[in-house]
Amino acid sequence: MADSTEKTALVEDDHEDLSSGEEEDGDAPANTDKANVAASLLKDPAVLAALQGKLGSMVGQSSGYIQSLPPQVKRRIKSLKKIQLESTRIEADFYKEVQDLECRYQKLYQPLYEKRTQIVKGDHEPTDVECEFPSDSEDDEAELSQEVKDKKATIEDEKKEEVKDAKPEDVKGIPSFWLTIFKNVEMLAEMVQEADEPVLEKLDDVTVTIHSKPQMGFTINFHFQENDYFTNSVLQKEYEMKCEPMEDDPFSFEGPEIIKCKGCTIDWKKGKNLTVKTVKKKQKHKNKGNVRTITKQVKADSFFNFFDPPQVPDDPKAEVDEETQALLTADFEIGHYINERIVPRAVLYFTGEALEEDSDYDEEDSEEDSDEEGSDADPDFDPKDTRETPECHQQ
Repeated sequence: MADSTEKTALVEDDHEDLSSGEEEDGDAPANTDKANVAASLLKDPAVLAALQGKLGSMVGQSSGYIQSLPPQVKRRIKSLKKIQLESTRIEADFYKEVQDLECRYQKLYQPLYEKRTQIVKGDHEPTDVECEFPSDSEDDEAELSQEVKDKKATIEDEKKEEVKDAKPEDVKGIPSFWLTIFKNVEMLAEMVQEADEPVLEKLDDVTVTIHSKPQMGFTINFHFQENDYFTNSVLQKEYEMKCEPMEDDPFSFEGPEIIKCKGCTIDWKKGKNLTVKTVKKKQKHKNKGNVRTITKQVKADSFFNFFDPPQVPDDPKAEVDEETQALLTADFEIGHYINERIVPRAVLYFTGEALEEDSDYDEEDSEEDSDEEGSDADPDFDPKDTRETPECHQQ
């Protein structure tokens, strides 16, 4: 009888599971309606923003594990944080040493950069020995992705019209060297307007001067030939960097960071300022109804706005509006990219090879970000709650 009772119970359990499933199927229309309502709510920008804000506030919340530890354990954690603070200070000193090292090595790079400039400008014709390199343009072209090839072909087609009538011996140096680089690099191409191109054709060189004292930073120098637009021979953009952990949040330190930048005054020739444009506007008199047309100057999109960045408050705690902060962030990224990548590897950005490598790095970063997503959601997680055994990669 006992066995029979157990079997009956098992059968009843099975029927309960099945009926439960049938009830869920019967509620399908209701569930569908709920799903439709939820979907429509998520299309509302206000609801979506509120939901994202709520979820954002929940990320990183303490689970209470650290608070539940005994006092003697908390005391030991404090000692570890003090050790971590000392480690952070040593890390800051390390980066300062690296900056000093870069200043010393800049003297070694300088003759190579000067030779590059001479070849680009046509002041030096390389010898056969200087041209010996274990690859040719066909091999390089075969290794580029289709996207890079298309971009490179577009720029080359634009330049063919300019050089097709010239004899080979009449082509001096490497035409449009820096303009081609700027148009190859997406973040710079977005800045370059059609009206800027005749001036950037006159750009002979881009150099970087690294500073370590009294203030860590670097200056980007844009060297121009005489042109019809401004009288400056060099336009400069200076970046100031900080390499000290913040007193109120020392553990956020991740190395040197750009904190402010300063442009320069461009001495535009009359009627040649590319950063402004003249617009006509009609105004109607409130009482008489007469209409008049006025002209005024407004800011125009131009690469040369790069030399007139937003002002950064001297007080690090001063609030900066979102638009200004976004402009500064983009400016800092561009300055860093020119300093770290474009100037040291200019020829590879001219040919497009460096663009291929950058896209490879972007893909790797994207994969790493997706793998690490959510890993820091709860810094105080209780290890006792971990139920899955980590995969062991050791053979």
